[in-house]
Parts: sequence; C-alpha cells; structure tokens
Amino acid sequence: MKKSTLLTTFILLLLSLSSAAAKKQKPQADLWPDGTLIDAWFKDTTRIVISKLGKQYVLTDYRIFADGRIHTSEIQALIDKAAKEGGGVIVVPEGIYMTGGLHFRQGTHLHIRKGGVLLGSDFIGDYPLGKTRIEGETCTYFGALINADGLNGFTISGEGTIDGNGLKYHQQFWLRQKWNKACTNKDEQRPRLVYISNCKNVQIEGVNLQNSAFWTNHVYNSENVKFLGCRIYSLGKPDDTKGPSTDAIDLDVVKNVLIKNCYMSVNDDAVAIKGGKGPYADAFMKEYPGVEIPSESVGNGENRNIIIEDCEYGFCHGCLTLGSESVFDHNIILRRIKISSQANNLLWLKMRPDTPQRYEYITVEDITGPVRNFLLIAPWKQFYDLKGRKDTPLSYSDHIIMRNCDCECITFFNAQKQDEVYRLSNFTFENLKIKAQNKEFHPEIVDCFKHSNINVE
Repeated sequence: MKKSTLLTTFILLLLSLSSAAAKKQKPQADLWPDGTLIDAWFKDTTRIVISKLGKQYVLTDYRIFADGRIHTSEIQALIDKAAKEGGGVIVVPEGIYMTGGLHFRQGTHLHIRKGGVLLGSDFIGDYPLGKTRIEGETCTYFGALINADGLNGFTISGEGTIDGNGLKYHQQFWLRQKWNKACTNKDEQRPRLVYISNCKNVQIEGVNLQNSAFWTNHVYNSENVKFLGCRIYSLGKPDDTKGPSTDAIDLDVVKNVLIKNCYMSVNDDAVAIKGGKGPYADAFMKEYPGVEIPSESVGNGENRNIIIEDCEYGFCHGCLTLGSESVFDHNIILRRIKISSQANNLLWLKMRPDTPQRYEYITVEDITGPVRNFLLIAPWKQFYDLKGRKDTPLSYSDHIIMRNCDCECITFFNAQKQDEVYRLSNFTFENLKIKAQNKEFHPEIVDCFKHSNINVE
C-alpha cells in the first residue's frame, strides 16, 4: 500500500474516533421527570443590575431615617411616587428601617444594601386586612410585610436583610396554644414576610429573609419566579422560641419556579407545594354537577415545573413537602442538595383524606446529609373536614424517583399501604447509600416499584 494511502486511512480513522468521542462527550439534554425538555429559562441566572431598573429612590434622600420609628406611610408614599414617575428602585441603605405592610406597584423594585435592614413591625395592626390566599383557601387575612400583586418583572435584590421581627408573634402563638390546644396557625394573627401573587417574571436574589412571624415567602398564582442565592431562616435563638410555621418558600398554584443556591433553615417546611384543600378542591379541573363548590375553593390550581437545586439545608420539617394543601403537582425536581443539620423528612407526601390529590413526576436526586425519614408518606388529618361529602376522595402519587443519594436517617422507608385513602404507583429507587436505624423496605405497597443498587446499612 502506498504511503499516501496509509496516511489517508490514518487521518480518516482519527476523524472517525474524534467524531465518536465528540458524540460520547455531548451532554445529555436536561429533562423533566415526564421526559419533556427543560426550558433554557431555568439555566439563566443573570444577576439583577439595579442601574437598569430606573431611578434609585434611597430612603434617606427622602427623609426616611433609621431612627426607631415606624415609617410605613412614608415608604409606601415613596413607592407610589416611583410608580407615578415611571418606575424605579426603592433602596434601603445601611441601618435598620422599621415598617408595616408595603405594597409594590408595577415598575417598582426593592434593593437592600449590605448592612441595610427592613424590619417589620411586631404589631399586627400595621398589616391591613384584605382578600388573600392562606393555608389553601381564598379568604380575608392580614397582608405581608412585602406585597407584590399583579406585577410583571418585580425584583428584590441586595446583600441586606428583610427581618419579620417575629419573636413576639412566636411567643404569643405558643402561649395561646397552651391555653387552647386547637389554636390554628391563623388564629394568632401573624403576617407573612413576602407575598407574591398573580405575578410574572419575578426574581428574588441575594437577600437575607429572616425571622418571619408566619410563612417566610408565599408565591401564589404566579409564573416564572426565581429565588437565587438567598438565605432564609427563622428564630431558634437567643431564647429558643422557635418560629411556628415559618416555611421558607410556599409555592401555591405556580408554573416555572427556580430555587437555586439558597440556604434554608426554618421551623417548618423548607419548600412546600400547596394549591388548595377540601373535598372539592379539584373543581378547577373536574366538574361536580349539582354540587355547590365552597367559596374558599375558588382560586385553587395546579403546580407545574419546579426546580430546587444546589441549595443547603439546615433544620426543617421537610426538605420537599407536597401538601398539606395541594391538589395537582407535576414535574418537580429536588437535586444537588446538601443537608448540614438533620432535617425531619427528605421527601414528604402529605395525603389528605378529605382532599383529592395527585402528585406525579417527582424526582429527588444527588442528596447528601442526615434526615429522620428518607421518605415519608402518610395521611394528613390536620383540620380534616369533608364538608358534607359522603364518599372519601382518593389521592394518588405516581412516577416518584429517588436516586444517587447518600444519607443517614432514622427510618428509610416510612410509608404504609392505605388504598382507601391513597394509591401509590410507578416508584423508582436507584443508587442509594443509606445508613438507617430502621431499614425496613416494603416495595410491595407500591404498584410497579423499580429498585436497584440500594445499600441500606
């Protein structure tokens, strides 16, 4: 064979090998649990640049000072002024600025500089009543410290802090529970920290969100929402009065949510998926001829396309909790999570016997750290009420994947077969390294349970 022919053959072989290697190294498409492609929006973590958001309205430039007084009316007037002048950024400079409930307008934003603190009033009268969404119902309740309703493009940014000043509310709640064991979360009359409702294209970035009197962040009926690099935590010190029901992020009828590079440590669920409760909670997707749907069920809905990734967890009741007020949840991913202090539950599926529910296409992967329950599935009967319905609505959990986890836990598989309340199907467990005090595993309670490479010590 001629040298030129050999050289040509050698070059063709190298090209072939190079092409094969390139194909092999080509990254796999990032897919939702249902197999559809995750949109590029979830990869965009572009930081907020406040100079591009319009004029900056610094509190001290408008004679709003860190003087220990409550400046609700002055800050609200400044927000309204910015909106009338075409929009802009309300800037909290260094210092502690006290306020009650604030309502942002279209085109306005909030930026808190390093060392700046927006401190909530600890008097509930500073948070006016209004129609809102709380605990799976549409009702009249108190507003939050930061409220954004019907806005497109709202942002919160900076290295400063929004502090709910929740200690007094927490002390009063625990005192009331000693007096009345049936005291509900709402009975003590507590404001949330941040309430985002009916909004699109929201980004909350970099800030400390702490010491909320009630839920820390509540996002309702909104889409395209990002929490990036936030620190979210509730009181446990200095006096060990833990903050009751201070969920880090509650997602309630949402589409397209990214929670990334956040730290969450609260005295309840870190991320809770909500959406409604009650025997006819799914009336938005199913007809009930001849049935009068309760007014509080108006506004219920589904949650779809949620990613929580690259976060660190301190203590919480649930790293990812579906319920206790949830109807239909589809395509939820919890991945690349480090748990630095024992959480109660990694994945918690709360199955309400009085509510028709479907939790489907949920993936939990690449998790490290200690939890009490690796998986907890159980009926949730808090405030159980069939409201006259004669039959018990069935619930379903299916296409649940848990893989590539290295965890220490008390109980590995905390689930029971309760066909009269809920049905479980199409679960997958793979590549799990678990140290557990209770390592019982009962795949037979799930219809079609695939499991491989599970090492439970």
